[in-house]
Amino acid sequence: MKLINSDIIKMRRILLDWYDHEGRQLPWRVRPKDRAQGRRPDPYAVWLSEVMLQQTTIAHGTPYWLKFLNLYPTVNDLAEAPLNDVLTHWAGLGYYARARNLHKCAKIVAGSGGEFPDTKAELIKLPGIGDYTASTIAAICFDEPTTIVDGNVERVMARLHSVEAPLPKSKKELKRLAAILSDTDRPGDYGQAVMDLGATICTPRSPSCERCVWQRYCGAYNQGHPEKYPVKAPKKALPERYGHAWVAIKDHQVWLRRRPETGLLGGMMEVPTTIWDDVLPPFTPPVESDWESKPAPVRHVFTHFALNLNVHLCEFNKNFPGEGRWVDVALLSEEALPSLFRKVLDRAGIRSS
Repeated sequence: MKLINSDIIKMRRILLDWYDHEGRQLPWRVRPKDRAQGRRPDPYAVWLSEVMLQQTTIAHGTPYWLKFLNLYPTVNDLAEAPLNDVLTHWAGLGYYARARNLHKCAKIVAGSGGEFPDTKAELIKLPGIGDYTASTIAAICFDEPTTIVDGNVERVMARLHSVEAPLPKSKKELKRLAAILSDTDRPGDYGQAVMDLGATICTPRSPSCERCVWQRYCGAYNQGHPEKYPVKAPKKALPERYGHAWVAIKDHQVWLRRRPETGLLGGMMEVPTTIWDDVLPPFTPPVESDWESKPAPVRHVFTHFALNLNVHLCEFNKNFPGEGRWVDVALLSEEALPSLFRKVLDRAGIRSS
């Protein structure tokens, strides 16, 4: 249905009223009643939550957020921390370029007096802060009337307007539709309200339409099949890649090396591997020895490909060649090991956490 101006005004009002009473309680969020008493959202806490939750759920990401706030209470504390420590504490959240950009951004903000910029235009210039994150921080923390659009908001808009164009091609149109409804008086609360509506009511499967305050305005509901939206283009099968991983142990220690700073899993620790190729590379260990091959490869899915690593284990009584160091098995939890290589060590029979 086509929304007229009076509809838009009513929709903003009833959504904000719903949010005031039903919005999610999140540790980095300052509720409207608290704001009325003078509390303000902390840009550092909001920024940290947005970066951490870009590729994971709130349930999974919140413990990491709490840990980082405990370890690094301010942006200055985070900026002063060694990058390796930040990567280690990030392990399990994936997409490690975000952790490197998090640290880089903290250094820039700390170097500018420890205060985040208060506009979207300035926030978006910082490492790792894109349009969505800049819009979110600017609206929530500084009351700038921006349009916040995440996956939840896209779903709400696609259903509200029965958008037939599939994602991701429809992203620009969904943002335009979201901008029409955005509230300029309470931009932060409104943006969080639409995200909450998508996360708790207008869910991907089995949406609770009977509880939705926007039900009467929703094109998908009126059509009788809200789950049809948003329309998504067919997924392409992920390419498969293959390789070997070499787990060398000596006196309850494991040989680890650091990956290059740039590229996939940049700056993280790993056991030596071959290249990851479209076909399984030759069995060419870094050193001749009695390697024990584990029966099944470790499979790990990245964003753009799936990796299958054959795991080989060997016990050494001499130094392992190449750059790296021996790490006590009991201290592996303190290393910046991504989940891929924790899987590899687990497959080799070594507990990494």
